[in-house]
Amino acid sequence: MDYRHQPAVTLAEVAQAAGVGESTVSRVLRNHGSFSRKTRDRVMEAVERLGYVPNRIAGTLASAGSRLVAFVIPSLSNIVFPDVLRGASAVLEANQHQAVFSVTDYDPEREEALVAAMLAWRPTAVMLAGFEHTQGTLKMLRASGCRVAELLDLDGTALDLAVGFSNRAAGRASAEFLLRRGYRRIGYVGHDLDRDTRAAKRHDGFCEALGAAGAALAGREIHAGPSSVEGGRLGLERLLARYPDLDAVYFSNDDMALGGYFHCLARGIPVPSALALFGHNGLDIGRVTPQPLSTIRTPRVATGQVAAELVVADAPPQAVDLGFELIEGATA
Repeated sequence: MDYRHQPAVTLAEVAQAAGVGESTVSRVLRNHGSFSRKTRDRVMEAVERLGYVPNRIAGTLASAGSRLVAFVIPSLSNIVFPDVLRGASAVLEANQHQAVFSVTDYDPEREEALVAAMLAWRPTAVMLAGFEHTQGTLKMLRASGCRVAELLDLDGTALDLAVGFSNRAAGRASAEFLLRRGYRRIGYVGHDLDRDTRAAKRHDGFCEALGAAGAALAGREIHAGPSSVEGGRLGLERLLARYPDLDAVYFSNDDMALGGYFHCLARGIPVPSALALFGHNGLDIGRVTPQPLSTIRTPRVATGQVAAELVVADAPPQAVDLGFELIEGATA
């Protein structure tokens, strides 16, 4: 059954499940008035089990809430997500919808808390990055009755709408390109793969393609923290200290790859003759470096635009593959 056609869980349903009156549920949720600890525990157990989110919009404000589109994104320091917002905002504004956003810092527990906060305003849609969410987040989204768009990934099962590309395929394409160029001693520099699940899928796809060609990563360095130019520079420095004979390095994204490029410039390492570098995302800055970065260009603005168009049109559940483009550049 298509979950989006199910009505949102109501206060009355919570009251029935907890065996108390609606006014008691309201007092518990507002933490105002008298009720016993036992009653509170029963109410909160029912809230968690049903995935109920209190409605903060009442009366005449309800119609305004239906025009909200909530974005729960991992980062604003990475240009990827502002690009998605830029693509979506133009469509939403043209259709009298208002975008609001919050930032998770790649923390799934924080994402759950922010989804709860956003759903309390009864948005018409919630947009998130990727498919990996806590069980609590999934339960709330399924019970919300609003549209859900999961962005920048197609390697998983969508709740409702999915718009983006296959990160595993992007990783495989990156490895196949380096192998075609004759590189065999290939290393990897990345950031926190446990939190950035899309980067982890690219890493896995890259390793799969190497394995299919009878090769494997010669070395790997994972930066403890979010992706950054500095993290890429330090990561490559540490990787080369352990594996000085590498002939190519694949980075988790362009921020990290640019840091690696700056390390090579500072140390006089010729790129790509002594060491090839390959990134991911196709950021504008990578095109204007002394040697344009070899990378995968992702459809960030288009992802936001298409997702917003689907929400505004109330399109049926679907996955839209926007693909990606391999940019040969000059660093590999």
